[in-house]
Amino acid sequence: MRFRRTTASAVTALLTLTTVGVTAAPAAARGAPLGPTAYGYGGAVSTVDPTATAVGLDVLRRGGNAVDAAVAAAATLGVTEPFSAGIGGGGFFVYYDAKQRKVHTIDGRETGPASMTEDWFRNPETGQPYAFPEARVSGLSVGVPGTPATWASAVRKWGSRPLGSLLEPAARVADRGFAVDATFRQQVADNAAPFGQFESTSELYLPGGAPPAVGTVLRNPDLADTYRLIARQGTDAFYRGALARDIVATVQEPPVAENPLSPWQYEIRGADLRLSDLANYRLRHPAPTRSTYRGHTVYGMSTPSSGGVAVGEALNIMERTNLSSASEVQVLHQYLEASALAFADRNRYVGAYTPQWQLDRLISDRWARQRACRIDPGQALTKPVPPGDIRGSGCTPAPVGAPVSDGKSTTNLTVSDRWGNVVEYTLTIEQTGGSGIVVPGRGFLLNNELTDFNFAPTQGDAPDPNLPGPNKRPRSSMSPTIVLKDGKPFLALGSPGGATIITTVLQILVNRIDLGMTLPEAMAAPRASQRNSAGIPAEPAFRSRYEAGLTGLGHSFAADVPELGAATAIEFRRGGGLIAAAEPTRRGGGAAGTVRPRR
Repeated sequence: MRFRRTTASAVTALLTLTTVGVTAAPAAARGAPLGPTAYGYGGAVSTVDPTATAVGLDVLRRGGNAVDAAVAAAATLGVTEPFSAGIGGGGFFVYYDAKQRKVHTIDGRETGPASMTEDWFRNPETGQPYAFPEARVSGLSVGVPGTPATWASAVRKWGSRPLGSLLEPAARVADRGFAVDATFRQQVADNAAPFGQFESTSELYLPGGAPPAVGTVLRNPDLADTYRLIARQGTDAFYRGALARDIVATVQEPPVAENPLSPWQYEIRGADLRLSDLANYRLRHPAPTRSTYRGHTVYGMSTPSSGGVAVGEALNIMERTNLSSASEVQVLHQYLEASALAFADRNRYVGAYTPQWQLDRLISDRWARQRACRIDPGQALTKPVPPGDIRGSGCTPAPVGAPVSDGKSTTNLTVSDRWGNVVEYTLTIEQTGGSGIVVPGRGFLLNNELTDFNFAPTQGDAPDPNLPGPNKRPRSSMSPTIVLKDGKPFLALGSPGGATIITTVLQILVNRIDLGMTLPEAMAAPRASQRNSAGIPAEPAFRSRYEAGLTGLGHSFAADVPELGAATAIEFRRGGGLIAAAEPTRRGGGAAGTVRPRR
């Protein structure tokens, strides 16, 4: 994911660029520049990028609703944040309908081909799993994208504008280009070896054989044309028409350059993705996960995401303890322990086909009592902790399994409108740069989402719920979350970061609800991510502030992580007031704005 450090004058230029059908810049450009926190009324947008946030705000100001603005902003992120999201990937869309006072979800997760087998990521000659880079940079890693279908379904169900009109601002940005910043250039440099293997990717992102210089304008007219093709023909063009044929051809025979720009030690393999796999792709609309926490109702995403279940379980475990008078260190101790227990259970039980009774059990108060009894306020558990026995009772655990993880390049956006509707949307192409393969002539990267499957069993003698299979969706940690209080929206938030998404969302909720921080404070506070590992990955500021107290309770820390997560959020205040928040510094800082800013 990329955040752009942008001056006030640059923001004004970007806002003017993305305005559709008018000659003047939108109101946001005439006032204060977009920053990480905004206060106001009438709707709000928070994304990782000022151009995308400006597009979303413009849609809201022109009478569009939260769904319209979210889709337009997401399409723009596909241009300006192409290594994190785009139509070559998928995601999870959570929507609060103010009129119905109900939360809905769309599962737009990528799916494996019908021919996918459990040994998909094992070398047939050796029987051993492929190395991750070998699996990633290949057709094997590419799942059928769900993002175009998600946009079309959301607009059809809840939007007020045609999909084509919502794609046009992004198409204009792609046509006219945007300024490359240091982070964008660094992400290309980090991917120079895989990008350099493919003619189509090199042409777009390695002009002259090197990453584009900071300050140069990067244009993507192929993507503009692709958006306009979808605008004219609908998503049938993507799943059944010319785009589908190009995607299948690219996956089956990746466009390897005759003279790659960089050496690559692995064979680049094609995969058995077929036109029927795209034509048969279907969205799912599962009921959201639902739990309660200290007077709040927390809605999240169900499987194949593990986010809603894991966040809900961890909160339920923490709720077994009254933390109203606890010290900050004790609250964080409870957070870390609850997170470790939830991850143990997530790894053992949660996958695309987890039975509903198991999901219900994991997010129940009964299960929380069964797991919380293991937490000692004076002594940390030895990690990794074993999962709970889902068919048993009491504190007796099941045998421990192996830790697992998933990719880290994702993006998130949060939108509300003047009618009180709310969208929390997390979308991704998995790794930074996805599979590394741009579809020739189409301008977008294909995902490597299928590498979120476990390449080999991880749970010993117990079944592994996240092994590959035909038409199966890999487990995700994406955790778009909407929180109600007294039946009305209180907070919406989400983050990128692979498996750290769960802990980022969880820690922001703990910061806001248990530690009484304001939303901007909760976003900015230093983070740690306990995912059932012996050492806790943590940001340096977290360690300097809390390490002494937490090691005194038996916690241990892994090497420092420069930053964890990159969230966006909106808090809903009395009288219709809004606080829109993005990261103030992580990955360069995000961009938040309101329709009617509070002066």
